[in-house]
Amino acid sequence: MPSRQHEKFTNFYQVEHPLISSKLTLLRDKTTNQKLFRELVHEITLLLAYEATQLLPTKEVEIQTPMEKTLCHTLAGLDPVILPILRAGIGMVDALSSLLPQAKVGHIGLFRNEQTLQPENYYFKIPEDSEKRRFFVCDPMLATGRSAVRAIDTLKERGVKDITFLCVLAVPEGVETMFKHHPDVKIYSASMDRQLDEHAYILPGLGDAGDRLFGTH
Repeated sequence: MPSRQHEKFTNFYQVEHPLISSKLTLLRDKTTNQKLFRELVHEITLLLAYEATQLLPTKEVEIQTPMEKTLCHTLAGLDPVILPILRAGIGMVDALSSLLPQAKVGHIGLFRNEQTLQPENYYFKIPEDSEKRRFFVCDPMLATGRSAVRAIDTLKERGVKDITFLCVLAVPEGVETMFKHHPDVKIYSASMDRQLDEHAYILPGLGDAGDRLFGTH
């Protein structure tokens, strides 16, 4: 499955595949119901995660098959951590967990400070020894990029160094913000959309991912 590196933002990878394109079309459609929307986010995340995990370290182990002993490869190092940005990021966790069943799951909740207009933490919990672990931060939308930057700031303040960000949609404004603050963090997305509107919604986008995932308005 090819992932195309952006010519300007070297940390951004758009995962291109006919299945992703088809599922993304359904995801954008305003007539897609909540159940199907949730399933599509799950399926697209699986395809993104396949690319995003390609550099996971492995080690050689000996096993006994029904026929003979043989050397195989298995994942090495401490268990990775999946970190959804609440609340929409929750919609991506099951897919990542199905591919990485040994992974820990942390959580980070952010709210916008109405005075500074910047995101601030209201909840943050990650495993012990996180500074030695590989993190997969997930949020369906990379819009302004401020929440993603704040989440990654928080991880780096705890000593975490190995971070990958997964989203369904991104826009140049958000990717540029991420690239400015965290050029070392690779971003994997199903699409680079056109722009943000005056209310910071992605265009053409898919609406509010959290509302469509959880049936709220």
